[in-house]
Amino acid sequence: MATYKEIFGTNIEVLASDPANPVQGQVWYNSTSNVVKGQGASTVGAWSTGSPLNTARRNMGGAGSSNSSALAFFGLTPPSTLQTVTESYNGTSWTELNDGNTARQGGAGRGIQDSAIYAGGYDNTVEVNLTETWNGTCWTAVANLNTNKYQLAGAAQNNTAALTFGGYYPPITYLAITESWNGTSWTEVNDLNTARYVLGGSGSSTSALAFGGDGAPAGYEANTESWNGTCWTEVNDINTARIGMGSANGIDNTSALMFAGEEQLPTGGNVIAITEEWNGTCWTEVADMSTAQYSPGGGGITTSALAFGGNSPDPSPVTALTEEWNGAGSPITVTFTDS
Repeated sequence: MATYKEIFGTNIEVLASDPANPVQGQVWYNSTSNVVKGQGASTVGAWSTGSPLNTARRNMGGAGSSNSSALAFFGLTPPSTLQTVTESYNGTSWTELNDGNTARQGGAGRGIQDSAIYAGGYDNTVEVNLTETWNGTCWTAVANLNTNKYQLAGAAQNNTAALTFGGYYPPITYLAITESWNGTSWTEVNDLNTARYVLGGSGSSTSALAFGGDGAPAGYEANTESWNGTCWTEVNDINTARIGMGSANGIDNTSALMFAGEEQLPTGGNVIAITEEWNGTCWTEVADMSTAQYSPGGGGITTSALAFGGNSPDPSPVTALTEEWNGAGSPITVTFTDS
């Protein structure tokens, strides 16, 4: 039988502790725990508990490129305290940064940790069209949306290009309006096919998804629409119709992760922990969150996402809970045994 060295050309490393950044396929012997370990990839996704937010809230904006690089901003701490607080997550803890300019909740917030955007929302008096951009250090007020709206969704990879869609503004209860941001101003483009609010969004300004939400008279929606930069097309529904879900931002309309929210039952709403993943064609249920949440913030991508804050369940006190998602294919360290 060939030895490890004959196959790979080197002996197994002997280390006093696990390496800080192992690569997939790397094998080592941990002389402290007296076991052989290796770096592989997970076959299924799973949630794990992260460090809590410093300020508990819901209806906030979320941005980030992974579960170790994320941003949480604005939101509501019930019963009526609106927030401008901005916090950054490094995979270990949340750190408070510079506040936003105008306190509000229920806007569309997307981007990455050092380049994000927050548009629309509610200031406890009226729905607003305000927009602020984040440059990694501070928030700056920029050009307003064309339409005041609340509980809208958005998609953006940074603060220079974004898309907002859906929302609510009385007396027009449900909006289908879509607006595109070019780094300087907002332009109205083609509407959603189904008007709704409290919906989810993911992707970029030219390749996005809109899913779920509340669209009268049908009630809670399972409808998903895909944006190609010009128009929306209805695609396969989510498995569990819901409102107030969180989501990773994703990269484009071929991948997305949606989690938590509230499903509609004959006796009222039910807060859920159900997670669904989009592969460009259909939604598949994957591992549930540890704690059911309503209106949490979200950041990251399909394989590495973060959920934070929300109510559990609505209308219970708001939480500061954080959960980290590691999708299928994420790196994992395995311990080899005789069995």
